[in-house]
Amino acid sequence: MPYYSEGQIEEVRAANDIVDVISSYVHLKKKGGEYLGLCPFHNEKTPSFSVSRGKQMYYCFGCGAGGNVFTFLMQYENDTFQEAVDALAQRAGITLPKQEMSGKARQEADRKMRMLEANKAAAKYFYAQLRMEQGQAAMEYFTRRGLSQDTLKKFGLGYSNKNSDDLYQYLRKQGFEDSILKEAGLVSMNEKRGAQDKFWNRVMFPIMDANNRVVGFGGRVMGKGEPKYLNSPETAIFDKSRNLYGLNLAKASKQPFLLLCEGYMDVIALHQAGFGNAVASLGTAFTQGHANLLKRYTKEVYCTFDSDGAGTKAALRAISILREAGITAKVVELDPYKDPDELIQAEGSEGYKKRIAQAKNSFLFETEVLERGFDLKDPTEKTAFYNAVAEKILEFEEPIERENYIQAIAEKYQTGFENMRKLVAHIGTKAGISAKPRKLRSGVQEKSGKAKGDGIRQSQRLMLTWLIEEPGLFEAVKPYITPEDFTEELYHKAAEALFAQCETGRINPAKVLDLFPDEKEQQEIAGMFHARLKEVDTKAEKEKALKETVIRLKENSIHYRSRHLEPSDLAGLQQVVADKRELQRLRQMDVLQIFGA
Repeated sequence: MPYYSEGQIEEVRAANDIVDVISSYVHLKKKGGEYLGLCPFHNEKTPSFSVSRGKQMYYCFGCGAGGNVFTFLMQYENDTFQEAVDALAQRAGITLPKQEMSGKARQEADRKMRMLEANKAAAKYFYAQLRMEQGQAAMEYFTRRGLSQDTLKKFGLGYSNKNSDDLYQYLRKQGFEDSILKEAGLVSMNEKRGAQDKFWNRVMFPIMDANNRVVGFGGRVMGKGEPKYLNSPETAIFDKSRNLYGLNLAKASKQPFLLLCEGYMDVIALHQAGFGNAVASLGTAFTQGHANLLKRYTKEVYCTFDSDGAGTKAALRAISILREAGITAKVVELDPYKDPDELIQAEGSEGYKKRIAQAKNSFLFETEVLERGFDLKDPTEKTAFYNAVAEKILEFEEPIERENYIQAIAEKYQTGFENMRKLVAHIGTKAGISAKPRKLRSGVQEKSGKAKGDGIRQSQRLMLTWLIEEPGLFEAVKPYITPEDFTEELYHKAAEALFAQCETGRINPAKVLDLFPDEKEQQEIAGMFHARLKEVDTKAEKEKALKETVIRLKENSIHYRSRHLEPSDLAGLQQVVADKRELQRLRQMDVLQIFGA
């Protein structure tokens, strides 16, 4: 991928107003100086997603997601940073002059491209082997499973021969290096036995990413053998937690929802039966990465997992992750059949359509699964069950959503709406969920009222928030504090960038975020820059609050440097003494004068 200079990145950012960009994904309404909408990264009914045109940043006070316009595309579209820059440059009609990649970057890009080429060649080879004499048993297996020739072609299904170095010999003749074949997960190298194919004597399922590139394989052994199912290892081009089988086809579906299955054959059977919106995870548990990928294409997912205990457990896990990602989930029940493939073979497409129409609300499904662990004929266990359900209802943040589920549970189990409502309120009060948020003395109001860290961190956070909200205060605090007084590494880095911007008079919070490639750090900085300052009635009150913050910050800085001072550092000791004198003088002042205010 191309590398872009800081100036080019800033040109793209300046040409893409964050409100305009996010408005194409989220419905925003102007409120005061900011824009509010429902957060696209978690499920909510009351808007807590704030976008600032002035700061060119967004922040969700509900889930903590935050960043600049590049971060938004990275989170929403699952893009890399450079992919986000490319997309926004194209949106703005900017042609970026691509700089030459470093030798290392070029080598890495070429290596990945070579791995993709090797996978493509392997897929073609497996496809051809299935249609030859040695693939007859594999072809019979697919035929017994009811797959048509069109379906075999659509999914590129194939066969790996019994010879354990068959593919290796073929790919070597095609010019592929041992190192590439090993890194792509196609071949394993052994000093004694030499090169051996990763897959042999298996029916083969090529795994394609959303861009139709073969990134890996799945194989089911023919006859007896272990393991029964084998997937490619994770490589530089294949991440199981960020790919879904069948997504390259399902993303073109006209359906308003996607079907989430457990295995390859389920996806293939559903597509053949006319349900082209089916996908599956790749031999691994459903992850947040999968949910983020799904969210690029749909807002609703129907879980259609195996009907056994393992399938139920997998469905419960997926429901929780989908809900956290803000995706509505429903559950397609398959009893008495084991999986979608078996149901379709028994009842056909119409039978499966009926199951989709009868799909259960995910919360009610969770409740029914929970019920299996209690004997509702026993009063004690029945009470325990209702308490467990009430705790689950409290997982919904929005009061109206909780009310709706209280009503649904009350009707289903005939508990009486008011009785269930009181139980939920009682448990919520015991757990502290109903407690009113406590205002922080620092002046920064956060969602739960809980201080993020101690007072030391709070004073550093607050000072940076003040400077973002009111850059004019910089001249008032500059004589007393420097970036060195921010002893928390994260805040120190942010302070260095912000102080430099204040010196030039050009404040650019969105640019500061680019210094933090780590997502959690970026969210914390975005949250700090979006924090709500406590309103004060008069200039004198503001000056007093500012003075107190500077004093706390300076006190901590002096204490920190004193503890970490080398005995031989005479200059450092003299600076600490000078700072103590300056701090004493600051304490004697009534307020910290805000120039020009």
